[in-house]
Amino acid sequence: MARGRRTPIQRARDRALTSGVAAGRMGIFARYVFRQTAGAFLLILFSLCSIVWIALALRQLNVVTSQGQDTWTLIKMTTLALPNLMAIIAPVSFLIAALHTLNRLNTDSELIVLTASGSTVWTAAKPLLLLALIITAGLGFINQLAQPWSFRQLKEYVVQMRTDLLTQVIQPGRFSQPETGLTFHIRERALNGELIGLVMHDTRAKDQAQSYLAERGVIVKQEPTAYLVMNAGHIIRRSDAKEPPQIIAFDTYAVDLDQFEPQGEQVGELKPRERYFDELLDTDPKCKICKYQAGQFRAEFHERFASLLYPTAFALIIVAFVGQARSTRSSRMESLVVAFLIAAGARLGGLALNNLVAANAMFLPALYGLPIAMMAFAIAVIKGGDRQRSGLAMVDKVVEAVSNAARPLLTRFQRRRGGAHAT
Repeated sequence: MARGRRTPIQRARDRALTSGVAAGRMGIFARYVFRQTAGAFLLILFSLCSIVWIALALRQLNVVTSQGQDTWTLIKMTTLALPNLMAIIAPVSFLIAALHTLNRLNTDSELIVLTASGSTVWTAAKPLLLLALIITAGLGFINQLAQPWSFRQLKEYVVQMRTDLLTQVIQPGRFSQPETGLTFHIRERALNGELIGLVMHDTRAKDQAQSYLAERGVIVKQEPTAYLVMNAGHIIRRSDAKEPPQIIAFDTYAVDLDQFEPQGEQVGELKPRERYFDELLDTDPKCKICKYQAGQFRAEFHERFASLLYPTAFALIIVAFVGQARSTRSSRMESLVVAFLIAAGARLGGLALNNLVAANAMFLPALYGLPIAMMAFAIAVIKGGDRQRSGLAMVDKVVEAVSNAARPLLTRFQRRRGGAHAT
């Protein structure tokens, strides 16, 4: 046998070794993309959550300054509001992180080398889809467990804060106004916490003004709310300025502190976002809020599942528009902008559809259909780009169409801005 000739077994072994080396390199590349995207995702998620937390803390600063609560209460209340916002922040963080990672791979010509070696766009898509599935699992945990738990804890802190407002903040001999239209005054406070010489004036209702005068009052906590129990007093109620007021004497009268909540909210019952999955699925027939807010229950139930589709949809959209190698900077930037606008527009559309589902159940198929349609569109763009290796690919056509549609709006905006500077 000649030295230069190889047997079929040797050729098959060489091909197996070559494919094994290529598969190993692809595995290293996939792990590299996953690490880079996951690191950027965690950094962006932490940054956005920190910004939102600071905004919430500044908004609720009056809890410390005017309602007598300590800083730890402020931290707990603002932190408990984060799970609800993370359901929206996490997919957006993943979108930004994936766009950044693929754009850097394209800028460093790594995607070009990958394409030249014969790899397809799915090589970069697999680690992104894996990370999207992990984020989806995290969102499912937040939607079904963390969010209802945090809202229930927050409700307990609000009840406790209202109780502390009357037992700690209201000072003897001073008029305190915890909210507009509600004024408290006490003559003194006993050592056991009893309020002596209590006056409460309530003008929050436009058609009625009420004044409560009591010799003594005490705060009674009874989960899930608290009551102000007044003894030996009168209620002065006026519904018409032209009519004399009504005076009602009482020996004992209890005021539910939950009535200090904004008007329109049902008291003592769990809202849709405060309920777990089984409580949304099987509601109590005697529940008043279930009948009053049936649309909100429907929208909350389905939004917890529809929102899980968006990380995967974002990953496919990003791969479709940014996952292919680009040689010019302008085409890369246009693809980045178009991918971000399509993904962000789809998520905003999902939030709008959620409100429509609350009003009418006929929009329910669209709530799930929107992210599924985005996935199908992205897969079609990816396959179209694979088929059109020569000439203008399908991705370029979509980017060009979006750019042409947005160019008149940008021109009009620049003209208005220039005219404003000229004046």
